[in-house]
Amino acid sequence: MSLAMSSKSRARAAAAAVLAAASLACAAPGGARAAPAIAMHGAPALPEGFAHFPYADPAAPKGGRLRLCLLGTFDSLNPFNLKAGSTAQGLNTMVFESLMARSQDEPFTLYGLIASGMDTDEARSFATFHLDPAARFSDGTPITADDVRFTFDLLKAKGRPQQRQAFAEVKGVSTPDPRTVRFDLAGIGDRELPLFLGLMPVLPRHGVDAAHFDESTLKPPLASGPYRVAAVEPGTRLVLERNPAYWGADLPSRRGMFNFDRVDIDYYRDANSLFEVFKAGLCDFRIETDPARWLTGYDVPIIRDGRDVKEAVPLRLPKGMEGFAFNTRRPLFADVRVREALGAMFDFGWVNRNLYGGLYRRTPSFFAESPLASTGRPADADEAAILAPYPGAVRPDMLDGSWLPPAGDASGRDRAEARRALALLASAGDRLDGTVMRQADGTPFRFEIMVVDRRQERLALAFSDSLRDIGIEAVVRLVDEVQYQRRRQGFDFDMMLGQWTASPSPGAEQRSRWTSAAAAQPASFNLPGARSPAIDAAVTAILEAKTQDGFTAAVRTLDRLLLSGFYIVPLFHTEDQWIAYASRLGRPATVPLFGFNNVTPIELWWQKPGG
Repeated sequence: MSLAMSSKSRARAAAAAVLAAASLACAAPGGARAAPAIAMHGAPALPEGFAHFPYADPAAPKGGRLRLCLLGTFDSLNPFNLKAGSTAQGLNTMVFESLMARSQDEPFTLYGLIASGMDTDEARSFATFHLDPAARFSDGTPITADDVRFTFDLLKAKGRPQQRQAFAEVKGVSTPDPRTVRFDLAGIGDRELPLFLGLMPVLPRHGVDAAHFDESTLKPPLASGPYRVAAVEPGTRLVLERNPAYWGADLPSRRGMFNFDRVDIDYYRDANSLFEVFKAGLCDFRIETDPARWLTGYDVPIIRDGRDVKEAVPLRLPKGMEGFAFNTRRPLFADVRVREALGAMFDFGWVNRNLYGGLYRRTPSFFAESPLASTGRPADADEAAILAPYPGAVRPDMLDGSWLPPAGDASGRDRAEARRALALLASAGDRLDGTVMRQADGTPFRFEIMVVDRRQERLALAFSDSLRDIGIEAVVRLVDEVQYQRRRQGFDFDMMLGQWTASPSPGAEQRSRWTSAAAAQPASFNLPGARSPAIDAAVTAILEAKTQDGFTAAVRTLDRLLLSGFYIVPLFHTEDQWIAYASRLGRPATVPLFGFNNVTPIELWWQKPGG
């Protein structure tokens, strides 16, 4: 590698220096600052001028092909609308990219990408982004402030509900010059919004059909990311090719990343077929979620002869929540006592031993195994202050941190929990009539559990069997991916399995998960339909927190409120992520602190020379 700078690098360095000087000279009064990075709390970990992310290998060779196999299907290449039943995976970050890039080594810190830096003030009353002069869409057209404003206006009007909700908080947008965009956020009180805006994708005004943006489309998009869509087979295959002229390849936030020349993504509707394809050597990377298969299913030739590697990678992120979500929009589940009663009938000990080889741990919190979890910790003064206007919103055993989800006795017929469930149901007006549980009006207690694959079906059937012991009929309904997504987005279900991943820095996403406003928004992640002024206040406290202590208290408060509402029957988690991958693939020696499990091989891995 030559020590001399290329003309491209010299031009970039000169432009960056001019831009940095201009940013500092134009910094707004009142404590504003121009910076190449911003952290949600505290200071960014990496210094200005850092060479690359610590978990990326700048010497990674370029070239080769990666074959990915995914479960499901797709009917759109637009990940920003709601009319698609399912959008093709692999588009965000690979094809589309955002104003700034998130580090996977820090809770929530953004570094330069399309925007080489941003200005804000201590109150975060505005956010000004300075675009990199070198930023280009894949057709070579420069990215301008007009494109950023066009994207903002488009997503505010026709984007997903969580985007529309957040962008509606922006008081005003201005573009003082072709490379500067300023968002006025005065008086909002949402300290995360500047970072949320930093994660906004940038779409080309000249390459987007704004009039039909909210419709499904299979037209390959024009964007600025390292890959372009090269081929599409609707519902079954997507081919991405690396753009050799990608404008950001030498940026510190991109150096050593996106190394494959071509990425083939094939979709399969059945999990068993997906595994058979992997065993045949047609997939280069697999994430395993079935413990039984992990324990016994990988004794296959492709592993034994070394063509593929099986590995358990430690997970260091907070463990989020996966569980059966009650749709409280249905009168059947409106009473918290009913929800607690049904949750008591899930025998984790039996399920873990008989279905999963004992590999799982019960999940007691929406932020388990992190300082953000409320379980095992009594509420402090900051939490008490948030909850003061809402007496009784948190149960005493959750307020003192002693509550844990029932473990079950592993018999599959836990009589003690059944008696407790029956007592709770009776207090809610339901009664056992022989072998049939009846609601107060005499109607049999019957509902449907919607599932999308055989793994979910097996788990739901085990839960259904337990509920039958107290006279409740839970019918398990297996639907295809498209129907599943449409019913989920329209909240057309009684109960379904949901998953809420946990970030080390929860923020704006909690609005679309748990607030009263999100309960009525199609496609929000508030699957249970939670509506609680106390929850709304806790989410607001998270977004307004100025210190790490205040932030932690607000998140723990939200955790206690969600647990007290029994909106979810908590399931379980594992300490590791189980992966299998082709031995011809290489990866960095350093694993991101918070993100290896969420970073696909497309971003950080490469094909070994001669592989």
